[in-house]
Amino acid sequence: MRRILRWVVGLPIVVLVIGFAIANRGSVTLSFDPFTSVNPSLYLIMPLWLLFFAGILVGLIVGGIVSWWAQGKHRKAAREARSEALKLQAELADLRKPQQVVAAAQDLVPFNGGIL
Repeated sequence: MRRILRWVVGLPIVVLVIGFAIANRGSVTLSFDPFTSVNPSLYLIMPLWLLFFAGILVGLIVGGIVSWWAQGKHRKAAREARSEALKLQAELADLRKPQQVVAAAQDLVPFNGGIL
């Protein structure tokens, strides 16, 4: 079911992306010179579709980095909670050891009904 849904949604998206790339294959000039628009000193000439998809890619990367950075406090809290849980588990295991020794010793001593 999931595979069929992927094809039903993915195939039209792929067709639209390919159609967009074919329709916008003309070259555009990307200028990095804010002072001179007629003869810029730093520019790139590329197809419009490449500029569009490069912008999407840069946006995804920047958004991922910002999201990762913003969630840092949650990852830190999870690390601290995991560390605390491990410490408490070790402490609980240490506290249970004497009880196990006492229980084992009581099993070894026979009970004779109160008669010495």
